[in-house]
Amino acid sequence: MAKLVLLQGGEATPFPITGREAVIGRHPECEVQLHSNMVSRKHARVQEDNGGFAIEDLGSGNGTYVNGRRIEGRTPLAHLDRIKLGPVLLRFESESSAGAAGPIDSQLSGTGQFVVDLAAEDRDDGATIMSSAGHGSGYGMFDVQPEAKLKGVLEITRSLAGSTDVGSLLPKILDTLLKIFPKADRGCILLKDAESSKMRVAAQKNRRADVDESVRLSRTVLNRVLEEKAGILSADASADARFQASESISNLTIRSVMCVPMLGLDGEPMGVINLDSQNPVNQFKNDDLELLMAVAGQAALSYESTRLLVSHLEKQRQDSELRIATNVQQALLPQTMPPVDGYDFYASYHSALAVGGDYYNVIPLKNHKIGIAFGDVAGKGVPGALVMSRLSSVVETTMAFTDDVADAMESINNHMCSHAADGRFVTFILAVIDLDTHEMSMINAGHMSPIIRKPDGTVESFHENQIGIPIGINEDYPYELVSRTIQPGETLVIVTDGVDEAMNPGGELYTKERVIEFVKNGSSNAAELGIALLEDVRRHAAGRPQNDDITIMTFGRRVAG
Repeated sequence: MAKLVLLQGGEATPFPITGREAVIGRHPECEVQLHSNMVSRKHARVQEDNGGFAIEDLGSGNGTYVNGRRIEGRTPLAHLDRIKLGPVLLRFESESSAGAAGPIDSQLSGTGQFVVDLAAEDRDDGATIMSSAGHGSGYGMFDVQPEAKLKGVLEITRSLAGSTDVGSLLPKILDTLLKIFPKADRGCILLKDAESSKMRVAAQKNRRADVDESVRLSRTVLNRVLEEKAGILSADASADARFQASESISNLTIRSVMCVPMLGLDGEPMGVINLDSQNPVNQFKNDDLELLMAVAGQAALSYESTRLLVSHLEKQRQDSELRIATNVQQALLPQTMPPVDGYDFYASYHSALAVGGDYYNVIPLKNHKIGIAFGDVAGKGVPGALVMSRLSSVVETTMAFTDDVADAMESINNHMCSHAADGRFVTFILAVIDLDTHEMSMINAGHMSPIIRKPDGTVESFHENQIGIPIGINEDYPYELVSRTIQPGETLVIVTDGVDEAMNPGGELYTKERVIEFVKNGSSNAAELGIALLEDVRRHAAGRPQNDDITIMTFGRRVAG
């Protein structure tokens, strides 16, 4: 579908041509209504013509211009032709003739005093180029006119010194360039978008308010600047016969243009600086291009340095916030295990990142009972930590009112379901031990079964059929309650999957089988067993960074005597 694009106020507003014709004017009935007293009520008409589109003036007072020339009668339109009605500028676009954009965005619009529009193609690829200057570095960049270059570099360095605002840095660069180059009427800086790799207008300045607000850049020039990392000079384009085929410059009466690359620290173009002059007397020379290349190098260095500084400061701020978050999360976990007559408790927690999604707690209850909560949030880092903090709160609140495991688990699960984040379920174990009878009531919601080490060194675990689904998935899920009397000398071990899935440099997992084997041959003392298991996991990892949070809880009933 063909369309007219209004270029005004730094914005590009499209008007699709949905019928056979579109009238442009000030009247509300016009398909393209323009709000300007310099535009006639019905100023011009665009209509289908021999498979394409043509434009004709409708007797307007100020005339209709296509590519800078006033039209007489019906005039065919080509893709990206420029239409001017009084002070209003439009661009005609025809999808059927739109070429490939290549590495440069074919429709660039800015947010400042004028609009930057990139020509889709130049019919003569070398037509707009008068001369070029290669990129210099080090002391070699001062071989030509060293005094002027040094003065320019010092000027740009002084004007940008101390700036930590990336947003204001590029306009400052253009302000300084307009001082260094009094011939320049206007300038713009294009930066490469990190995601699309297309060039986007980042800043623009206009020395005079009475010039045409539209700037059209040559794709030929920009492509060559980026590919060759060289500065390009186009001088007196509208007067030179060699430019008659290059409408991207000649139709807009740009007398002189300089375009140079901004090279990043890696030596690759991160953007370009474009300066132009519309005064035929003030043409840029090769010396100007050499000077702009030197100044642009310093400008790019200042921009990159400032951007990296801002990134570093932001990283420091985030690190500070994460340290606070780490302390907050640690405060949610028991700092010490509560003393329990006849029992030993041990727990260790090591997150893979600054914060994690593992959770454990030992909660003294009424009626001489003790509650045990242990969970592993799907995911780690900040998202997992946020879910873990909510789980901690709801467990503490729920267990303050009941010591019935079934009732407590139903309440905890329903709460996590009603406030569930996508994919953030929790494998969770909730148990209550009656310290008088030593009976343990437990519900396992999707977690690996606790390992029970008997005094003779044999181990057992709960049957897989007794394990329900993780909490936070299915509201009112009927979890199965299991009970078991803890015998003297028995020790229970609960771990998160950061233990059995710990990897060594060769990619080998620690495995559940190794956890069971270690518990079988380990100490009967809960604390000694937990500490030794963590050390064995570390030995297996052999310095490889954790890929998940590692949490171990052990508790056992002492042998009387």
